[in-house]
Amino acid sequence: MSKPIVAILYDFDATLATSDMQSFSFIPSLGLTAEQFWAKTKEFSEKTGCETTLGYLHTMIDECQKRGIKMTRSFLREQGKHIKFWPGVEDWFERINKFGEEKGVEVEHYLVSSGNTEIVEGCSIYKYFKKVYGCEFLFDEKDEPIWPKHVINYTMKTQFFYRVSKGALDVNDDVGVNEKNPNKRVPTSNIVYIGDGLTDIPAMITAKENGGHSIAVYPEGQEDKVDKLYYDGRVNYVAPANYQRGKELDSIMRLIIEGVAINESLKKKGKAYKENND
Repeated sequence: MSKPIVAILYDFDATLATSDMQSFSFIPSLGLTAEQFWAKTKEFSEKTGCETTLGYLHTMIDECQKRGIKMTRSFLREQGKHIKFWPGVEDWFERINKFGEEKGVEVEHYLVSSGNTEIVEGCSIYKYFKKVYGCEFLFDEKDEPIWPKHVINYTMKTQFFYRVSKGALDVNDDVGVNEKNPNKRVPTSNIVYIGDGLTDIPAMITAKENGGHSIAVYPEGQEDKVDKLYYDGRVNYVAPANYQRGKELDSIMRLIIEGVAINESLKKKGKAYKENND
């Protein structure tokens, strides 16, 4: 019989990485500061009425073209090598997987980000995700971007809670994600969403209101960034963005996994008892 699954969905910028993924290498390669780049994005979106996520993708292409930089997939992947993560992130996945195995639970990791999938593909933790959902470019035969292939803004993140639960992981599977299916691959109570703030609120609320768990992380000593989320009942837990063994976030995740293991064991016992007494 297959093991119960705990699915952890993560935001990326300021949740796993210490800042926006573009800020470590991509934006500096343009000779811009992060403030200048995002100001250009805002100006373009306000001028054209373009949705802000699409706006930043356009700004990436436009600013590279102005400087004669070929923004190929390989170029973007190279930028991922320079991302800095919060303490403990890079050994978190194997450590949590091992703990899950000890408790008879399979742990799966999913990234749900409005950042660039291509940049994530170049970073050290990419290999740990079962699936990465992010903004992507469609590249032509010269490996240059010609169109947005996938776009994920903040409210669109909520769909991936249901995709993971139902096992409809292909973004083009509109039937699987919408059809009613009582036999979910991952029960909603076994899903965790980890984010860092306002842009994650829709996904956090979706997880919490469907019996799952939502965790808001913050830079150590800056609890004020997420306190309102907790007191407004939008998240289950808040914790410093420190993924090291023995820290608060590590303890919370272990308790969630233990809870799933106990709950699944009780369900099996209840089912066995019913079958034996029917």
